[in-house]
Amino acid sequence: MTQLRSRQPTSALDQFFRITERGSSLGREVRGGITTFVAMSYIVLLNPLILGASADITGAKLTIAEITTATALAAGVMTVLMGLVGNAPLAIAAGLGVNGVVAFQMAPTMTWAQAFGLVVLEGICIVIMAASGVRERIINAIPEPLKIAITVGIGLYIALVGLVSAGFVTRTPDAAHSTVPVRMGVDGHLSGWPIAIFCLGLLLMIVLLARGVPGAVLISIVVATLVAIGVNAAFDVQGWGLVTPSLPSSVVSSPDFGLFGRVDLFGGFVSAGVIAATIFLFTLVLSGFFDAMGTITSVSDEAGLTKDGKVEGMGKILMVDGAGAIAGGVTGSAPNTVFLESAAGVGEGARTGLASVVTGGLFLVALLFTPLATVVPAQAAAPALVVIGGLMMTQIRRIPWQETDYTIPVFLTIAIIPFTYSITNGIGAGLVSYVVLRICKGRWPGWLMTGLALMFAVYFGVDLISGK
Repeated sequence: MTQLRSRQPTSALDQFFRITERGSSLGREVRGGITTFVAMSYIVLLNPLILGASADITGAKLTIAEITTATALAAGVMTVLMGLVGNAPLAIAAGLGVNGVVAFQMAPTMTWAQAFGLVVLEGICIVIMAASGVRERIINAIPEPLKIAITVGIGLYIALVGLVSAGFVTRTPDAAHSTVPVRMGVDGHLSGWPIAIFCLGLLLMIVLLARGVPGAVLISIVVATLVAIGVNAAFDVQGWGLVTPSLPSSVVSSPDFGLFGRVDLFGGFVSAGVIAATIFLFTLVLSGFFDAMGTITSVSDEAGLTKDGKVEGMGKILMVDGAGAIAGGVTGSAPNTVFLESAAGVGEGARTGLASVVTGGLFLVALLFTPLATVVPAQAAAPALVVIGGLMMTQIRRIPWQETDYTIPVFLTIAIIPFTYSITNGIGAGLVSYVVLRICKGRWPGWLMTGLALMFAVYFGVDLISGK
């Protein structure tokens, strides 16, 4: 972990963001911000596909244009705010997984306005917890080995997301009847130009990082994208996934702000019923709370912004993250939260909020230039996730494996995060097992940790409560 350094600022910008003090430079912050944007720009395409695939209780569907605008707007504004207020290299956008909850679980039981109203309520709950200091106290109460385990588990998660998005790892078609749920490539073997581009980008990134080349991650993504565009033009390749690497027919498009402000705060409790709506709200709050906690802790630790296990400026960071959920509801883009891909920018050298301002600014520019988001294929951006995931894994050396209070809880946290594609699930499994183990050994873990364990027990059994 990079240690914070005390140096004299060279300009007002340097002083405000504490660039020199944190051992960074203007160039590194800009590169880091661009890299984070490139690594997570897929959300501008993916979020509309998820939200646009479902209809609400009235049969109404959202248009791709308005969801795309909402996604870029919320991500841009909240990421800039994170940079200016939180001064952390953490980008915010519509959260994957939780957007599926909004689209496929909430919307069919209520109107879109009512679903986004519950999203706003989620954000308000999280902001209240952040403002009262409860959220920060919960984070600080979690033992250091479990925090490290969260970082390691997220590293595995990031790497797996990268491998899957590139097509290097795929789901076995008959996974329900097979002992092997995933496989390499589409048929157990690596084949096709998209995989070749991914391997090229990954190897190039590894070599450049090993040689200490500045901008290694960004250079690799750009080179892989250019090669992909050339290959696709020459051979008309299939199998790229969401983004086909080709120059768009038009560069500029008009934003559609049709979803902005279409919010019904409490209507969901009438349409879906009080119990169902309360469970939806509980799920949103818990997922938003702990997904962000894990990401903020791990990325900040990688950036060297932690001291004695505590993240610098955590209170402000948590406030902005909570406000992101509110913004997601107001804009109609689903709950916004800190993105794991922020680690890509940190890997490029980002250490301050200036990188977030750059990333957020690019999202705002994307409001007019969304066609350009179709240029970078997953196979060009995914190597960054694999490499950064590997770097985050190095924290595993700090875990006291010999202490039996932590061995299994740490392992469960690390394993369940990638295996279930959920940071919240991994954190919950680790906390519950840790608390049970401590109590069984006659060591009281404290009321706060016990309360968290009980809360996660309810979370894991929420389907039983709802009668499903």
